[in-house]
Amino acid sequence: MQYDIRAAVEDDMPGILEIEHDAIIPPWSHGGILSEIYNDDTLFALAVNGEKIMGFIIMRRNDIECDMFQIAVRHDCRRLGIADALMQTAIKWARHYSLESIFLEVRKSNSPAIKLYKKYGFRQISIRKEYYTNPIEDAIVFALSIRD
Repeated sequence: MQYDIRAAVEDDMPGILEIEHDAIIPPWSHGGILSEIYNDDTLFALAVNGEKIMGFIIMRRNDIECDMFQIAVRHDCRRLGIADALMQTAIKWARHYSLESIFLEVRKSNSPAIKLYKKYGFRQISIRKEYYTNPIEDAIVFALSIRD
């Protein structure tokens, strides 16, 4: 299946929220997501096929590093390379801004995401005990050094 990567806009909110409520626990609010669309320090990239939003990534830069807040792909669009394309876009964006590192947290039980992050060279740097709720679970903190 073909798809393009492009920036999110406000008109994309229904499709973003559909994925958000399906893939992210707990989901962000409408206002929280919308504020990232309009934040100049945020990469909010979508994988789209025509009007269908297949996945997205949200990252925000601050000084010399950035935080990856979310990466999510629709259930019916998984295993098509979308998460890889979004990760490549994120790393390219970070390099464009001469950032040194990307940080993220992931549920300890989220094996597919952990596998993806390790594939791109992320390294575990710590554990945050009981970081997640619903259910309560530890977070693994990963970092990627992106200096060339």
